[in-house]
Amino acid sequence: MSVAFDNLPQPTINLAARLDAELRHAHPRTVLEAAYETFGDKLALVSSFGAESVVLLDIAAKVDRAIPVLFLDTGMLFGQTLDYRRSLAARLGLTDVRDLRPLYQDLAVADPEAKLWQSDTDACCNVRKVLPLDRALSGFEAWVTGRKRFHGGDRLSLPVVEQTETQVKFNPLANWTKADLDAYVAEHELPAHPLVEQGFPSIGCWPCTQPAEDGDGARAGRWKGSDKNECGIHLARAPGAITNVGGDI
Repeated sequence: MSVAFDNLPQPTINLAARLDAELRHAHPRTVLEAAYETFGDKLALVSSFGAESVVLLDIAAKVDRAIPVLFLDTGMLFGQTLDYRRSLAARLGLTDVRDLRPLYQDLAVADPEAKLWQSDTDACCNVRKVLPLDRALSGFEAWVTGRKRFHGGDRLSLPVVEQTETQVKFNPLANWTKADLDAYVAEHELPAHPLVEQGFPSIGCWPCTQPAEDGDGARAGRWKGSDKNECGIHLARAPGAITNVGGDI
């Protein structure tokens, strides 16, 4: 789905294009510093506290520990992820980690038995990830992701800075390889997610995440056996899209 910019002010579109031209080869810390200098408290960082999250979170903590970090607690995460979120936030000194959860009424309508993942993974991701994040991001003008091109798929052509329907989006690690990430972790002696050593290169919700085989891709094990490779939070949506399932709140 292509992004329509018809309703966006031209200066906003031009800003994203200018920043991408200036930062497309910059170090991730330089990218994040530029994002913070440009948007200040209107900038948020979205993190899964997953297999590779520690690098971007450490860089963010070095820029400003008060940058809001949005964490999607879907209600179906591994216990190890929840423990890692708490211990890593404390270790890095992050002061504004916000746990985003799906609305009760949305779950009551769309997934009352918590079995939606068995029949419609897209709908499950929508109610547990997309809608909560859309609500949280409505108060920000820009956000930061941990996506990288080496993950493949639609991420192969990932820009460092891009314009979404309503916000500017920064991908500071777009240019980095797995070797770059590993070198940073080793240099700064950062703790790994506990499931990584058990064969999980990418970690999401427990029903839809499995260990990967040797030689599999960086996101192998996510929605294994299906064509799905994105949860939906990075897919374009039409302006004015529905913000809840169960009606007005």
